[in-house]
Amino acid sequence: MSTRNLTMMTDLYQLTMMYGYYKNGMSKNIAVFDVFFRRSIQDSRYAVVAGLEQLIEYIENLSFESDDIEYLRSLDLFDEEFLSVLEHFSFTGEIYAMPEGSVAYPYEPLIRVKAPVMEAQLVETAILNIVNHQTLIATKASRVVYAAGDTSVFEFGLRRAQGPDAGIYGARAAIIGGCNGTSNVLTGQMYDVPVKGTHSHSWVMSFPTELDAFRAYAELYPDNCLLLVDTYDTLRSGMPNAIQVFKELKAAGHEPVGIRLDSGDLAYLSKKARQMMDEAGFPNAKVFATNDLDEHSIYDLRSQGAAIDVWGVGTRLITSENNPALGGVYKLAAEEINGEMIPRIKISENEEKITLPGIKQVYRLYGSDGMAVADYIALDEETVDTAKPLTIFDPRAPWKRMTLTDFTAKPLLVPVFVDGKCCYDLPTLSEIKEYAASQLNTFWEEYRRLNVPHIYKVDYSQKLYDLRARLLEEGRQHS
Repeated sequence: MSTRNLTMMTDLYQLTMMYGYYKNGMSKNIAVFDVFFRRSIQDSRYAVVAGLEQLIEYIENLSFESDDIEYLRSLDLFDEEFLSVLEHFSFTGEIYAMPEGSVAYPYEPLIRVKAPVMEAQLVETAILNIVNHQTLIATKASRVVYAAGDTSVFEFGLRRAQGPDAGIYGARAAIIGGCNGTSNVLTGQMYDVPVKGTHSHSWVMSFPTELDAFRAYAELYPDNCLLLVDTYDTLRSGMPNAIQVFKELKAAGHEPVGIRLDSGDLAYLSKKARQMMDEAGFPNAKVFATNDLDEHSIYDLRSQGAAIDVWGVGTRLITSENNPALGGVYKLAAEEINGEMIPRIKISENEEKITLPGIKQVYRLYGSDGMAVADYIALDEETVDTAKPLTIFDPRAPWKRMTLTDFTAKPLLVPVFVDGKCCYDLPTLSEIKEYAASQLNTFWEEYRRLNVPHIYKVDYSQKLYDLRARLLEEGRQHS
């Protein structure tokens, strides 16, 4: 797989801040930044983390090329000494991250960057661009797959994606979220995942009759014959013609795949199509459905008894139509001054914009049944002793408390870069998909339902809670 140097894919103010740090003698100061999102995505309270592989590729290729330096020189914003520093620039810091496929909640650090401040500042824009998009689409896909239940979902959105990268990496993220394949051939090639597709309405319209079109397609793909039956009239024309071709295939020793519906009342038409194929002796032929589907329409169709085996979900998945941005942010959590790491907090009139200070780890707490009970955000210096009872509390209503006794704790942030070198073994996309499914299955149905899911507990350690309260009070006194 080819990689690209995306160093210049940044906002100008990252470079001007870097220049400011350099001119003020601060370039070697160590800074710690967290990537997190504040609000729930769509109607979901969780997110499925995605994009780490592309983040790693970005960091490993981080360097300014000669053309980049010439362009920056032309902006007349930076002196030659600083441009000379950029010529030898590379990432030397550390990155911890939740593995792709992890389930995350608001305010939890998905990624933690610790590096000299110039390096940590530069990577903000690209990290957010990569992780925000793929996490958004993986989360949307997980909801669609949840709605589909024991039926199958394929991602079919390339033509409606907002550009080639959104199509390629959106399809990748959809696989992480649980889709079984994609129509996107390049994504299939790049990540070794199944690709699926049949013919369009134009194929049918290009032949003298619908039956001629179906026969021609069956001749090309006798063992992979999936026919689109709604070009003219689904039940009066498409289905009878498809069944005729299926009989001809069967007589020649082939088994048809099924039919696709792309318009009309999918619940009614799928049940009628299923009945017609069963009566004709094709109980194993599948019903595929497309046509502006999402988790809500799929859920409704299934509740109406729609006889649909496979869903092709396009526009509303690849664009996350009802919520087109994750809104992940990159905020300073600590900085080193004279060898001492000082926690930092952003204070705002909007409570949701107040950040969590310090270098942190996120623990997932599991009960004795292996199901997730709560997430626990603690300072990195803390440990969770599962041999002792642990009392957790709601940070917004600290009188709400629960003591855990028989539990396990899993740290969610793992090392990805140490001293500028990648120390993370990249799994395959199929392995990431399996991991995501296994993580989602540790959450009760009440936390995953499509509408008004139960609130999952995300609590702070007492030390983190006290640190935040102290810094808020100090900020109030100095304001």
